Amino acid sequence: MTVDAPVPAPDAGVTFVMPVLNERDYLERAVETVLQQDVDGPAELILALGPSSDGTTELAQRLASADERIRLVDNPRADIPVALNLAIRAARHPTIVRVDAHSELAPGYTRRALSTLDRVRAANVGGVMRADGRTPFQRAVAIAYNSPAGLGGGAYHGGAPEGPAESAYLGVMRRSVLEEVGLFDESIRRGEDWELNLRIRQAGYRVWFDPELAVTYWPRESWARLARQFVATGTWRGELVRRFGRQNSLRFFAPPALVVAFTMSIVLGILQVTGTVSGLFAAVLSVIHLPVALYVLGVLAFSAIAGRTLAQRAWLAAVLPTMHLAWGAGFLIGVLRGAHDTVDTSRLDRNTPLP
Repeated sequence: MTVDAPVPAPDAGVTFVMPVLNERDYLERAVETVLQQDVDGPAELILALGPSSDGTTELAQRLASADERIRLVDNPRADIPVALNLAIRAARHPTIVRVDAHSELAPGYTRRALSTLDRVRAANVGGVMRADGRTPFQRAVAIAYNSPAGLGGGAYHGGAPEGPAESAYLGVMRRSVLEEVGLFDESIRRGEDWELNLRIRQAGYRVWFDPELAVTYWPRESWARLARQFVATGTWRGELVRRFGRQNSLRFFAPPALVVAFTMSIVLGILQVTGTVSGLFAAVLSVIHLPVALYVLGVLAFSAIAGRTLAQRAWLAAVLPTMHLAWGAGFLIGVLRGAHDTVDTSRLDRNTPLP
């Protein structure tokens, strides 16, 4: 049975919550787009500050001193779900708008989200993540993010019609429902939004996708950071499969299948080159190379079509396999042994203390 989420008074107010860790280059613009949101009633922005080492904390303090709508809470553990729960518990208003310090809200985002929440009586509504980039590498990653070829076709990567959703990107949420289902699970370091939305849906509430909502997202700035991010994310998805099994979408199993296919192809190639496997048997087994060959051709074709410049095409040909294979390898690790204390270190530098 579907349960309608409560609808607060139009002027009841909104609390924006933002986990922050090593975001000096992005934080000020992210905060600016939040404070520019036009909403009825009071609004506040709570920054949950992790132990940054790049001057982010000092920047956040300057921003807070300049605008009374900004409040700060400490998040010494650095974990995202912990940061979100700290901010939600400190919130003064009945609607929670999750914001990423690496993102920018489009004008009118919050007003549209509140209207959609009221209209469909949803507990959580999210929109489209529109990745963008400032460098050739980051722009190539953005192209991959914005295509089903990169992240597997989740609704919030565009192209899906408005309607019920499995999860929501960031999310505009009713605080009473969050409290009812127990807030974010602090034992999950990645994929915490999917797991929360699973509990929201199991409680009977709607999670809704509205393609008219848009958030600009800035991907990782280097190949190494991108790879670390995707290994950690894949590992935690593997952990979620261990915990929740069939409730995970089948699309999550494509990258690990690709890793298995690559591994089998490489092993067979070594056996063929060394003569360990030869003759007709080797020829028959060569069919194992076919999925990898088709994948490589697909990556090259997508890169040639989607890339606007030679640099973008070259980076796309490197970025797509990195995303798929890093995520898939992490997934297999997570499924086989669990995520344990796996941390996404892609936002950290050598001076940042690990939680």
